[in-house]
Amino acid sequence: MTKYVETFAEALPSKERIAEVRKELEDAGVKYVLSSWIDLFGIPKTKPVPMSDFDELCMGKGPQFAVHSISYVPELTPADSDQVMVPDLDAVYICPWDNSMAIIFADLFWEDKPYNVCPRQALKRMIKEAEDAGYVGYAGIEPEFIAMRYDENGQPVKAIDDDPEVGQGIRPRRQAFGYDVEYSIDSMPFFKDMIDILEELGWNLHDVVAEGAYSQFELDFHYTDLLEMADRLVFLRILLKEVAKEHDMFITFMPKPTTGDWRSGAHINFSLQAIDKPGENLFGSKTDGWSDASRHAVGGLMAHAEAITAITCPTVNSYNGLVPRVGGFEGGTVTWAPTNIAYGFNNRSAQFRLPQSRYCIENRAADMCMNVYLALGITLGAALKGIENKMDPGPATDRDLYAMSDEEFKELGIRRLPRNLMMATEALRHDDLAEHVMGPVMRNSYLAYKVDEWERYHQTVTDWEVAEYLRLY
Repeated sequence: MTKYVETFAEALPSKERIAEVRKELEDAGVKYVLSSWIDLFGIPKTKPVPMSDFDELCMGKGPQFAVHSISYVPELTPADSDQVMVPDLDAVYICPWDNSMAIIFADLFWEDKPYNVCPRQALKRMIKEAEDAGYVGYAGIEPEFIAMRYDENGQPVKAIDDDPEVGQGIRPRRQAFGYDVEYSIDSMPFFKDMIDILEELGWNLHDVVAEGAYSQFELDFHYTDLLEMADRLVFLRILLKEVAKEHDMFITFMPKPTTGDWRSGAHINFSLQAIDKPGENLFGSKTDGWSDASRHAVGGLMAHAEAITAITCPTVNSYNGLVPRVGGFEGGTVTWAPTNIAYGFNNRSAQFRLPQSRYCIENRAADMCMNVYLALGITLGAALKGIENKMDPGPATDRDLYAMSDEEFKELGIRRLPRNLMMATEALRHDDLAEHVMGPVMRNSYLAYKVDEWERYHQTVTDWEVAEYLRLY
């Protein structure tokens, strides 16, 4: 893993390393390189270059970018210098759907320093701070998504859904898709390709899950260090979309695309190791159970939960899924989504779950729209703050939070997760850790866009409002 450095010159790879990676790419048949930096919302951007320019690219002499012209970060003007990217040669991914191309994740620099609105640099800086304190973080992420296609009228519909529309035939009384063998078989033409690719990439894929909503799936693969997991999630989003196109489908990571659907999440499973005890999980073991460090880490995460949620659940739509029950829900009424800032042992109604099968802290309030670099950066920062200050999370809540009353929450001091993007955004605005992780410029840019996103949504008259009010009043 390429380390965080303070100057452009320190970031440049050696000539020997450049030659080594160039040979690997040429031997694999790569002709085009997409060196990709990450924008404010976690989306990769690039200018493809031919392999003939590979050495120049690696030395920071490749394409430059006016990031501030397209990435919602207006702190710089048309008169300011462009940003320069340096490819991370430890983050090279040959595209399985077309091995003539390779994606290499890159870090942005501006006037010889790490660019202050580069989310990947922000995560690397937090990783360095953790290492300086004697820790290294790991994460696994559970990506959920919905496969869709366009029908004969050009309208988006679920790709794998053979039930009739409402009113046009008999539908199952309860949701039949989750874990279903028939629907799993129906999805295998797409997932055979995905499984083969992820196995070839060496990600140690564990399983593919038919989730609760029709055409909703989850891919579970092994955990790794924080930077590599962030890069993998971004590459996976690209990979899923490209492979889906070959099956006349498209993938949406929108958490709640239709009313009555299960939410698509991306639970973050986070753990720590001590640098001087590699391979030893600080959060617990089968012989000793959960450690004090895990409790303190939970305390830090709970203290900053609202601000974390502004990053891990970053859209207006995210909050449609963070509710306990949904009327007319396919498969019952309980959502299995987190609703409150609490932790519990295997409690899926709490934001932070301590699973029965592994020693990590699972944040269930996260979805695939998040900027994963910022999400893992603030997760690491909050956990370390909790450990360093021995923060007490209080007693675990091992009760069904959906069945508890507001009076019980108040008595126990349990906070509700933000109910909408604006509430989460305001929490982010006043959180000192968020400013430390993101830096003031990046945080202010993020806040400005999210406030605008909320205002544009809030000013839109929806079909629901028309149906509810137009003839009533």
